[in-house]
Amino acid sequence: MIKNLQAQAEYIKSNFAAARVVEPIAHDNLIIYVAPENILEFLKFLRDDSNLSFKCFLDIFGADMLGVRSPRFEVIYNLLSLKLNNRITVKVAVEDGEKVPSAVSVFAGAGWFERETFDMYGIVFSGNPDLRRILTDYGFEGHPLRKDFPLTGYKEVRYDEEQKKVVYEPVKLMQEFRNFDFEMPWEGAKYAVQDDKNKS
Repeated sequence: MIKNLQAQAEYIKSNFAAARVVEPIAHDNLIIYVAPENILEFLKFLRDDSNLSFKCFLDIFGADMLGVRSPRFEVIYNLLSLKLNNRITVKVAVEDGEKVPSAVSVFAGAGWFERETFDMYGIVFSGNPDLRRILTDYGFEGHPLRKDFPLTGYKEVRYDEEQKKVVYEPVKLMQEFRNFDFEMPWEGAKYAVQDDKNKS
């Protein structure tokens, strides 16, 4: 049994050449990158190897690296080994539109998490038996956790008293400061917001 994280990293690298370990290992978190075409084989290796036994599948989620690095997206898998009493993080970097093989054949519970990742980021998992939206509404446009998704969304929902039903309408914002004219909202506005007190 390999308890030391550095020893685990060396063991994984020696038995799976396609794995790239993030060095140095920080905060007792072993992070490994693999290519999308190797993910299923690697997950099976981690699950079935008697020295590792990462048999507990915890979750899958996405990350949008827009403006940080390329490829744009990462699909992140978290596994737990009760035998080693530690977790491992496996990452797959993909471009927008690139498909990732579904992990359902390795961990049956992966399907729901893949649906969430698809819904929020638009990452497609080939081979997923039921890849539909799971968190957003029917007919929802876009993927809300992408960094280029508008903060206000594309449509607003309200109950129409005259029609006696819920209606979808394009977002209408009257406030000038909500008309963002820059690409990355978290970088701050490029124009000065006027203070009402200073207006003459």
